Amino acid sequence: MVEHTRTLDFKIAFAIGLGTMIAAGIFSLSGTAVAAIGSSAVIAFVIAAVIAGVTAAAYSEFASVYSENGGGYLFCSRTFEDRDLLTYSIGMSLFLGYTGTTAFYLATMDEWVVRFILPESLHFLPHGTAGVATAVLLGVLNARGTEESGSFQLIVTGAKVAVLLAFIGGAFAFRGPSAAVGKFAGNFGGGPVDILAISALAFITFFGFSAIAASAGEIIKPKRTVPRAIAASILTVTILYAFVIVAMVNSPIPAEVIAQEGETAMGRVAASFLGSIGESLIVAGAIFSMVSASNASILAASSIGSLMGTRGQAPRRFSRIHPDYGTPSWSVATATATIVALIVFFIALFPAEGGLLDGLGLHLGLNALTGFATLNLLLPLAVVNIALIYSRRRFPDITRGFRVPGVPVVPVVGVLANLGLIYNLPPKGVVTGLVLTGAMVVAYLAWGGAPETEDLLREVVPETPASGAADGSEAEAAGEAGGFRVLVPIARPDRAVRYVELAAALAKVSDEDPIVHVLNVTQIPDQTPWESVQDTAKARTERIRSELDENDYGAELHIEGHTCRDVAFDILQTARDDDADLVLMGYPERHQDVTETVEREAPCDVFFADKTTSADDLDVINIGAGGGPHHQAVLPLVNALGQQGSELHLINVSTEDEGTNEASGTTLDALEGVETTQVHNVRAGSVADGLVETAAENGGVLVIGASRDRWLRQALFGSTPDEVIALAADRDVPVLVYASQTGVSGRLSERLFPVTRYLRKRLSRSGRKQGSSPDWN
Repeated sequence: MVEHTRTLDFKIAFAIGLGTMIAAGIFSLSGTAVAAIGSSAVIAFVIAAVIAGVTAAAYSEFASVYSENGGGYLFCSRTFEDRDLLTYSIGMSLFLGYTGTTAFYLATMDEWVVRFILPESLHFLPHGTAGVATAVLLGVLNARGTEESGSFQLIVTGAKVAVLLAFIGGAFAFRGPSAAVGKFAGNFGGGPVDILAISALAFITFFGFSAIAASAGEIIKPKRTVPRAIAASILTVTILYAFVIVAMVNSPIPAEVIAQEGETAMGRVAASFLGSIGESLIVAGAIFSMVSASNASILAASSIGSLMGTRGQAPRRFSRIHPDYGTPSWSVATATATIVALIVFFIALFPAEGGLLDGLGLHLGLNALTGFATLNLLLPLAVVNIALIYSRRRFPDITRGFRVPGVPVVPVVGVLANLGLIYNLPPKGVVTGLVLTGAMVVAYLAWGGAPETEDLLREVVPETPASGAADGSEAEAAGEAGGFRVLVPIARPDRAVRYVELAAALAKVSDEDPIVHVLNVTQIPDQTPWESVQDTAKARTERIRSELDENDYGAELHIEGHTCRDVAFDILQTARDDDADLVLMGYPERHQDVTETVEREAPCDVFFADKTTSADDLDVINIGAGGGPHHQAVLPLVNALGQQGSELHLINVSTEDEGTNEASGTTLDALEGVETTQVHNVRAGSVADGLVETAAENGGVLVIGASRDRWLRQALFGSTPDEVIALAADRDVPVLVYASQTGVSGRLSERLFPVTRYLRKRLSRSGRKQGSSPDWN
């Protein structure tokens, strides 16, 4: 069984939705809305939010059922499984919607760059140049692989909110709270049709909720978290946008000037409130928001393209993962090319005025592009609402973590509202969208599609159960069973047997029954849907299973495969979930940060073994005389191995300039119950030299405790263990590094140990200078 480990909690999911919604929409449409209908723009934005909320509820219910990445395309594919043309149309429309939204973001950004940043000497460049350049740059970055952590997402979203709050605060400080409210209350305008027209344009600003549902495969407890994050993000953004409208209405800039400024009016208004510094802040915040939202939309579009390639509804190359970068590079490249084409078509060739092909008489521009993008978002959303009604009837017994109230009435209202917004979109954008959609459908019918990747794999690699593999119920029972559990993360199948034998030997020192839990984690790049690496994960897990099937290890054996974007998180979470007593894993050969994180945060003790250490090496154990909390913690286990017959060697090293580094008495006292522990007092150039040289002569394994002697650098094991590992590799000495579970007091002890050891060395040297000298063997 291959499982997928989730890493995003509520605050990250909330930040994803909030950060995606705060983009070009509010920075560009607020000026257009206020110029057209004044304070009534708040009503228009609230209507757009309510309509988005109805469909977001359907997304929430589906996400609680299908907790995977894919969003509306996935939901419709699972609901209308045998309606290939319908699911293709949804996927294609969403792909055009995401790329159209990105083109809208970057075209708006281009207007801000021309208005506030680009020198007049460069105004001869065609409109859209900056947007095209940014699209290409983002496409290259995403094709090569980028990583945006949850913490970074929080920081980015916090910065966007801070910019809007500064803008709002500037307006209230300029007018005064009472005057600002009065000015807003007396400036309502426009009729129902005008308000609905602005609502149709504003809808694009709320579609960010879909980014949360599209990331459901990465969200912890998605059945509960996704609905809460969607609701919280829509509510928060609506409140923020309402206050932005209030601020815009209170601008000292005349309405006709705001109308003339259009998409860049917010920057001009910020200058009137906060001066040049305020203008610079808003300009920087707007451009940054548009670029970051564009990056998220490119990821969403490429993810849908990759899934369509997997299902055979797009060219097979769309699902290919780049061998070096681990991204769906063909899908990313196609999404980028589509974005560039839309910017060129709507902004450079056929803008609202002028353009490179002005003689043809076709004028589109940013409003038409907004209509094109919004059409391709609203149509799939209407189908998602219909799919919810159909799903309730087709799958009445399926478990739903969240249920939309009032079905079928609420989804029907959502469909009608979506169609109403489409009716109020700019006609040129709607017509362009329908023509392109029709052309894509005709092209698909002519092509006929391709078999799903899953079908191809069934033909080439028939699924066969591995002998001795525990099924789901057995694995669950094993998780509840008692015993001494050793978690063994394995990256390379050819090392599985040796690590499992070593884990079983270590587990046998316990009085409980030994259980060895083998875990293989396949890492997923950020741009890649986890479903795309599912087959790779299964293949690696089955290879490990086949490697381990031949032998009897004297321990209960369980094998599991996971996919996760964060390998260290997966290992730690599995250790917590399974209540592991010990983790045994290899040294980092490529990803040192994984091992550092496990060593630092593991909920149990950890052994790190080099690639040569085997169970047979435990017959002879070499251990240093002392060295920190981790060293002290490993002594009971070494003592237990000695009582079971292992030959113990205690190595006490003195260096040429420091004398005796550690006293062997404390370590020797801890090895009680062992008939004979051979003590070696040696002199060497360094502690590491003495330990490795002596262990090479004695044979067997060298056991050392992890340490963190360096405060300003994230060290893996500390200076001496790092040196030991390097020297041991040259001498073919197997090494086990032990890290005990560390709480607050343990961490304090680790930090204080280097100080106390230094003082002890200084005092020892002082004593020798007064006439004492150690005895050496």
